[in-house]
Amino acid sequence: MATYNRIKAVLALKKVKNDQLAEAIGVSSGAVSTWCRNFKQPSIEKLYAIARFLNVEATALLSPMSEVNE
Repeated sequence: MATYNRIKAVLALKKVKNDQLAEAIGVSSGAVSTWCRNFKQPSIEKLYAIARFLNVEATALLSPMSEVNE
């Protein structure tokens, strides 16, 4: 499975739970879970909302292309 984002890692680093992020950006905790497991990817708008909530650059949420396994 490809790994496109680092949302799960950044949530752990910031000590934020999936449901806290979900509530803050107006999505279900299930949506956050699918992003964390890389089953689906957030839209660009949601990616920026996540970055704002976590107080990080949006690029901090993305895996470097060299690490993307397809």
